[in-house]
Amino acid sequence: MKKESPLEKKLLYKRKLVWDELDEKSRRKALNFAEGYREFLTRGKTEWEVVTESIKIAEKAGFVPLEKIKKGFKGKKVYAVNREKNLVLAFLGERPISKGVQIIISHTDSPRLDLKAHPLYEEENLAFLKTHYYGGIKKYQWVTIPLALHGVVVLKNGKRINLIIGERKGEPVFSITDLLPHLAADQMKKSLKEGIEGEALNILVGSTPHKDKEAKERIKLAVLEYLNKNYQITEEDLVSSEIAAVPAGEARDLGFDKSLIASYGQDDRVCAYSSLRAICELEKPQITSICLFVDKEEIGSEGTTSIQSTFLLSFLSKILRLTTPSAGESQLRELLFASKAISADVNAGVDPTYKDVSELRNSPRIGCGVVLTKFTGHGGKFGSSEASSEFVAYLRNLFEKRKVIWQTGELGKIDKGGGGTVAKYLARYNCEVIDCGTPLLSMHAPLEIAHKADIYSTYQAYSAFYK
Repeated sequence: MKKESPLEKKLLYKRKLVWDELDEKSRRKALNFAEGYREFLTRGKTEWEVVTESIKIAEKAGFVPLEKIKKGFKGKKVYAVNREKNLVLAFLGERPISKGVQIIISHTDSPRLDLKAHPLYEEENLAFLKTHYYGGIKKYQWVTIPLALHGVVVLKNGKRINLIIGERKGEPVFSITDLLPHLAADQMKKSLKEGIEGEALNILVGSTPHKDKEAKERIKLAVLEYLNKNYQITEEDLVSSEIAAVPAGEARDLGFDKSLIASYGQDDRVCAYSSLRAICELEKPQITSICLFVDKEEIGSEGTTSIQSTFLLSFLSKILRLTTPSAGESQLRELLFASKAISADVNAGVDPTYKDVSELRNSPRIGCGVVLTKFTGHGGKFGSSEASSEFVAYLRNLFEKRKVIWQTGELGKIDKGGGGTVAKYLARYNCEVIDCGTPLLSMHAPLEIAHKADIYSTYQAYSAFYK
């Protein structure tokens, strides 16, 4: 192979494999980081579970509820929760908050199957749950796999029941049936999109009849009796519930070399965990650093727990008034104008099996580090927030200084697809923002794949940004 000339070395851009750039000590750190991340994925399969696990980690690192801070603001670590699905952490720096903060925002919702308000029914001596899929999924990927139920049920008397069925040893799992190939001639003539219809995503949950032979729907009644006996739930209580079906089982190492992680929900919990660890390990920041988890990104960022709610603004107002009691809306807007933000979201790594959807000169590779995505959107950059040249240059220099291995990326060819993130909602406040996250394979599938080196690189990038 021809040796690279000094001029080529000076002028050409070249992707680097993270493993090639890490020494043995750093490799061990990366693998150890992945161990904690894998456990986090296993324990946190819904937004409220992620918030619960994250608070445990944050409190061990010294974070306390914001309402406990009355004075002595500088150097404090605080957090706040919104409706059990949003979490914001802030490490208060030496510099006045009015001069801007550093924010990393990730989303903790993932594609799933939500139960409908009246989900339980019986047909042909089998009991099923009706679902409404959440987020962008390929419906055919969700049939014939083991599913677990995770959720919250609020009873008529106000009691809250936290529900997880299908994860522990000895517990049953659930599944959606599919046609056998012998009878699927008509089904297989349909497109992949039409092969499984949304109303066919019905979860099989039981088949044993109730002992009461006079009951009209004995299988359904037996399921309700089980739910009532074990969780005090009646059929009407399911109306005031948020129950999701998600892939059952633990996050696992993938590959002979265990270099990858295979798990549900890595979009976008890989960025959430990396930013959480980065802020928890931060020491004496000059600039106030903020880590925010939002919900509803997968369905357009609408709702009380999304980035478009006032939760972040309310939190910033509270910590601003701790230092400047007279501060009002104009000071809050000036704070955001002076701030820098990372929209911490994943990108699609090049899959060698499906290269034709990627523009290979500008698509991220697995194992080559965290991805800077200057703009997202679709087609002619519609729905995108584009980062400024100055902000991109700032991060390039920062990553080089901190020896972070990074790459650039777009989400596929221009007219093949595209996607959006929460970046544009921060940009509305005139805040500098860019997308920066981990490349994945099989994004939005029940089993997503990430490279341990890229996960560690993401953590390093967020740590550098905070520092």
